[in-house]
Amino acid sequence: MMKCVILAGGYGTRISDFDNKESILRPKPMIEIGGKPILWHLLKIYSNYGINDFIICCGYKGEQIKEYFNNTDSAPWNIEMVDTGLNTMTGGRLKRIQNHIDDTFCLTYGDGLSNININDLIKFHNDKKSTATLTAVHPPERFGVLSLNGDHVTQFREKPSGNDSWVNGGFLVCETEIFNYLQDDSTILEKKPLESLSKENKLTAFKHDGFWYAMDTLRERKYLEKLYESGNAPWKTW
Repeated sequence: MMKCVILAGGYGTRISDFDNKESILRPKPMIEIGGKPILWHLLKIYSNYGINDFIICCGYKGEQIKEYFNNTDSAPWNIEMVDTGLNTMTGGRLKRIQNHIDDTFCLTYGDGLSNININDLIKFHNDKKSTATLTAVHPPERFGVLSLNGDHVTQFREKPSGNDSWVNGGFLVCETEIFNYLQDDSTILEKKPLESLSKENKLTAFKHDGFWYAMDTLRERKYLEKLYESGNAPWKTW
């Protein structure tokens, strides 16, 4: 069965809720949406497509992740939690679990939710025969955009849709060849490894026009919470 690797070791320093200091008390993937850690929601997304074998790359306060899943009924999930270091970069975390992977695998970050069809993503990757496939998404715009002519504002657009731009939304599928592009703990996956694969035409993009949202700030956490409370959370496809 295909495994899914989740990078869940970051600090999450931009989520600063000074009322309960949540970002200090727990790692970002353990911050709750609808009473469940965002990491739990991610596992549910993949499990909905038959992927139940997970490797969670832990780091900052990783013991909380281990404690939660050790004390939670996680059937049918098979979860392996690996300490990948406190200050290790994304590529370094992936490099550290190389000996746990022997075939094509899924990979994502521990802070982004989407209604992406994982089966379609995997089929796209297999059809393209690339070393890695990332999911390209339209970034939600946080700010209005100004068009300027000298000192004069010629156009003001409040929070444009972003349909003209694409960003890496995580939700990758990778071949084991990707480990050849990872050096050590200082390796940032999104820098030289993916840039090198791109130059070699070994990196493909699965375009997803549906829902995608990353929780980087308290404001975004509140937005996801509001969606969940509405009963229509787009990522809840199970």
